Amino acid sequence: MTPLLITLLIVAGIALLIVIGYLNNVVENSKLERARLKIELADRLRRCGEITETFPGQFMTPALKLLLTRLELNLNQRQLTLDKHNAELKARIAELEDLIAQGERIPVNNPPSPIQTEAKAKDVRFLLEALHTQIVKATHENVLQTTEAKHWVKEIRHLLVLLHIEFFNNLGQQALQQEQPGQARLAFERGVQYLRKQPEPKVYEEQLTYLEKLLARANAQVLDRMEPAENDENALTQGLKTDEDETWKKRVIYD
Repeated sequence: MTPLLITLLIVAGIALLIVIGYLNNVVENSKLERARLKIELADRLRRCGEITETFPGQFMTPALKLLLTRLELNLNQRQLTLDKHNAELKARIAELEDLIAQGERIPVNNPPSPIQTEAKAKDVRFLLEALHTQIVKATHENVLQTTEAKHWVKEIRHLLVLLHIEFFNNLGQQALQQEQPGQARLAFERGVQYLRKQPEPKVYEEQLTYLEKLLARANAQVLDRMEPAENDENALTQGLKTDEDETWKKRVIYD
């Protein structure tokens, strides 16, 4: 065996090791990417499911339910490409396809959930933010067309305004029921200011008029409480009368 042949064999062996190392690296990267994609899809599915199941019924529309179902279907279909023999995924995909086929007749079973606390309002706002994120991702992946995505982004802003209107209204009404007109006035005032700051205030003109009337009512109650009644007896007025009586007696004695 000549030195040249030995050299060629060594070079070939080194090249083979490099190729094997490269292929192993490609396989490992592919496994890692599949694992990462599975985790991402599972997380997005969880978020979609959370929005679908917990979104307050007073804000959930058939169109929104249909959108969420379409997003969930796409995520399940992508999961199936990674796990082609998963029977549960296949069954869920068939179920979602049946729902989508109903179009605007899709059932909406979300019960109404009044927004009566700041914590509840924040929870719903977080759901709207999560929905916005899902729409943006779906648009980047060409699941949604840009025009449709813009429509839904605008709709999310509208739902956010409705959320604030309900929150301020409920907060003020509760305060009125508890005979706290000052707190009610503050809640209605916040609602009025919020609506006046909207880019398209005319869209919410009816709601603004309603909150302004409630604000005027609460303000009137506050003013009524501030005005003392004509026959109101309190420590101050009683003290003043006592002082006047003592002064009169002194005059009688010394005059």
